[in-house]
Amino acid sequence: MRKSHPVRRAVLAGAATVSGIVLLLSLKPASDPGAASAAGGAPPAAAQSPQGGRGAGSGTVTGDAAATQYGPVQVRLTVSGGKITGAEAVRAPKGGQSDRVTADAVPKLNRAAVAAGTADIDAVSGATYTSAGYVKSLQSALDKVAAASAGQDSGEGAGQGAGGGSEQGAGDGGEGQAGAGQGTQVLTGDVARTQYGAVQVRVTVRGGKITGAETLQAPRGGQSDRVTADAVPKLNRAAVAAGTSDIDAVSGATYTSAGYKQSLQSALDRAGG
Repeated sequence: MRKSHPVRRAVLAGAATVSGIVLLLSLKPASDPGAASAAGGAPPAAAQSPQGGRGAGSGTVTGDAAATQYGPVQVRLTVSGGKITGAEAVRAPKGGQSDRVTADAVPKLNRAAVAAGTADIDAVSGATYTSAGYVKSLQSALDKVAAASAGQDSGEGAGQGAGGGSEQGAGDGGEGQAGAGQGTQVLTGDVARTQYGAVQVRVTVRGGKITGAETLQAPRGGQSDRVTADAVPKLNRAAVAAGTSDIDAVSGATYTSAGYKQSLQSALDRAGG
């Protein structure tokens, strides 16, 4: 029995050595250090979206948030070549029944904005407040697009002038000439007071014709919200179609229609001034 101990020790020692080798091999890193370094490097090019909005009438623009009875609405547009190619509501009423209303109304409003190319879109049935807020934010986004485009056009006009110290003067003169000639004018009418609230209209005139109309102020609160949401888009379309303030009143919105026509006429009076 005493002679068997060295053999047993040798066997045990060999087994321990093998176990140690296996353990060392198991501690080898599972991933290549080079791969780990690459994973922590710069993000792929696809994640780096190009910055838009530097071309003529192209890029993305976000309108102001419009407060409604059920929560704010805010619209973001994608514009290419001066035309709306995409619209989305980055904010809309949420919680309770608003979730259902928003899910139904917002996609319709987005499609309508792209199809119309303006804020002159109809309210979605059952989503009067959301529709009104959407239109308001949409219009503010379009105003920003127009302002950016006008600024770029003004800069190009100044660059084509005599240069030097007369550059600013040439730019100012060019802008005034555009208003008096064949350029585009944005004209805001006087505020017309009605029994249910103020009405104010702004029109876009190009080449002596009304190409766009919007309502900056209209009666709000209670039943007036419903009346305004129904009447204002119709009045805006009528103004563009007629090219004058000689438009029919919307049924059920007599006071709003009268105020609209009064403010519209005052805006058109400025076109000849």
